[in-house]
Amino acid sequence: MKVIFTCGGTAGHVNPALALAGLIAERRPDSEILFVGAHRGIERPLIEAAGWPFRAVEVSSFHRSLRPRELRHNLVSVRNLLRSPKEARALLEAFPADLVVGTGGYASYPMIRAAAKLGIPAAIHESNAIPGLTTRLLENHADLIMVGFEECRKNYRHPDKVLVTGTPVRGDFFRLTRREAKARLGMDDGRPLIVSFWGSLGAEEMNRETAQLFALEVRDGVPFHHVHGAGKMGCRHMAEYLDGAGIDLSRHPDLDVREYIQDMGAVMRAADLVICRAGASTISEITALGVPAIIVPSPNVTHNHQEYNARVLSDGGGAVLVLERDSSGQLLYDTAREILGSPQRRRQMAEAMGAMGSVDAAEKIYAAVMSLRAKGRK
Repeated sequence: MKVIFTCGGTAGHVNPALALAGLIAERRPDSEILFVGAHRGIERPLIEAAGWPFRAVEVSSFHRSLRPRELRHNLVSVRNLLRSPKEARALLEAFPADLVVGTGGYASYPMIRAAAKLGIPAAIHESNAIPGLTTRLLENHADLIMVGFEECRKNYRHPDKVLVTGTPVRGDFFRLTRREAKARLGMDDGRPLIVSFWGSLGAEEMNRETAQLFALEVRDGVPFHHVHGAGKMGCRHMAEYLDGAGIDLSRHPDLDVREYIQDMGAVMRAADLVICRAGASTISEITALGVPAIIVPSPNVTHNHQEYNARVLSDGGGAVLVLERDSSGQLLYDTAREILGSPQRRRQMAEAMGAMGSVDAAEKIYAAVMSLRAKGRK
């Protein structure tokens, strides 16, 4: 069996494909798997680091601006859009797939369209509550659309094509129990653990607020363990923000600032509260783990989809939604203390969050795409 995964743009689009590819390789070791993405996208290093073969099509984004530089970029994107169908068809001729699965990103568009024209079974997985542009453009062409939550179904013109599967989460998030994870991290003294992060690059204002949050924790005797991922860009300024807040981390070993949380599986498993954005990967992780959250969605994303993601969780009772314009270190601290200071509320939020999660999302997606593949070419 030959399978093509096509994805890109963000880690939230790539990770579900990697999880499903790993499961297919485990269950069907005779399978051949190929990943297709954009030439200069974030997907190539992630996919190649995971050991999968990668091919590229020439696709690029469209910018919503009339500035000359952005108009030139969009002209290049139009040219790429016209070239990409031929490239996609050539890839399918060289690698005659039995199934094509897109998990988001512009590269999914030409591959799913080409598969549909050739009669190859084609499926899409959409991690966000609101379908992205690529998913909306492909809705008429895909045979199956897989989504994270039941609430997502209403956002599609063809709900009969929609299957609620959840979004796969890496297996290392479940290798330890919460107690084992806390013991491994040396955080099993009874104090709760807060884990905070604002994305792989970081967010300047939110990192500044996190420093203010640390200052309030120090003022009150550090009632929590706190691990913060500042991000690649944010880490450059985090020392400045901490200094401005009067925080010397060497005097407070229970406040841990990192550029990137490498052992994310263990840290998230040990967490009692997560303070974060509302990207698709993060949403799938905190729901699968059943961890209460304070969510500050990024306002700088297409169609404001992070706020929609966050509202699904807040409406379900698992999270507190704080808009960035209203956020402050004080508000984050007060909200965290309220949640962690009430065992009943924390338990209710954890149960609500877990009820929205799917620990077997990869299994559900695997079963769905194998069923689709069994139907063969159209």
